[in-house]
Amino acid sequence: MPDAESSKPVSKPDAVLAGLARLRALAAQFATQAPSVELAESAVELEPQTEPAPAAEPLVEPEPEPKPSPKSESASDAVVAVRPTLSHDLEAASGDIVLEVRGLSKGFGDTVAVNDIHLNVRAGVFYGIVGPNGAGKTTTLSMITGLLRPDSGTASVNGVNVWDSPEVAKRSIGVLPDRLRIFDRLTGSQLLYYSGVLRGLDAPEVRKRSADLATAFGLDDVMGRLVSDYSSGMLKKVALAAAMIHSPRLLVLDEPFESVDPVSAATVTRILKQYVDAGGTVLLSSHRMELVQRVCSHVAVIVEGTLLADGTIDEVRNGMSLEDRFVQLTGKNSSGGGLEWLSSFSD
Repeated sequence: MPDAESSKPVSKPDAVLAGLARLRALAAQFATQAPSVELAESAVELEPQTEPAPAAEPLVEPEPEPKPSPKSESASDAVVAVRPTLSHDLEAASGDIVLEVRGLSKGFGDTVAVNDIHLNVRAGVFYGIVGPNGAGKTTTLSMITGLLRPDSGTASVNGVNVWDSPEVAKRSIGVLPDRLRIFDRLTGSQLLYYSGVLRGLDAPEVRKRSADLATAFGLDDVMGRLVSDYSSGMLKKVALAAAMIHSPRLLVLDEPFESVDPVSAATVTRILKQYVDAGGTVLLSSHRMELVQRVCSHVAVIVEGTLLADGTIDEVRNGMSLEDRFVQLTGKNSSGGGLEWLSSFSD
């Protein structure tokens, strides 16, 4: 006969902790299984669209607001916390190949989105990927980070195949996707806490890194606000902070400067440069040629899913500006002919 105690309904004073346990179980499952595109898309839709019931909030352990860093601490001091650590199982010496891409290809129906891409990205470099809209940049980055399964080819981070050993490979990757989807019913501090715990950091370390990142990105005053109330620039910065909180070896950033004002862009650029100077590696896509030429040490040009050129900035631009060289490579410099009627004016 079952014990009387065991037949009692389970009390629910620890609903939040039970929710955390489910999140950790999901995190372990995601880390050991290669997610399909559908799974990746659905995972980011878990945030309820309507106001959640009080019992279901918050999704993460409620955290007190991080104490503001002392005013004497500069943003450049705070950014030390986001530098890649030397405690990873797989360390990369300066100059070693961090990302190796071999024959990546992907098609959607009759459309070839990416065709046999090969890249070597070394430690401590700022690597830009440029190309016109629809060139295959986002598809390439999605396959590199394990968000999209390639039809053929491989991507390895620190020698570990992203699809064969996703749990190991993804420890070293931080991702800022193109279609930014965030749990926007969390505050900024809750979002960073969730991101840090999901990456296996303990609570005190998450709080410390969150405070450092908030100071570095100039977000101290808004960390207690819901992410849904953030501007586009603030969203990009808090999402980048979430991608950096576990101190990855490789940052993969899809259009990190889109919808970002010049002041915020300068802040992000400064932080990324310090990260690279400390041994980290940045792989980013962008349409801003002048920024890529000024910031990146290496660049790859992708057009219609094909890699047309790659190497150092100077090698690729070949004495021209990167923008002029890009136009030359793409072969799509329209003269604007046939629009003489524009000067007829309707009035």
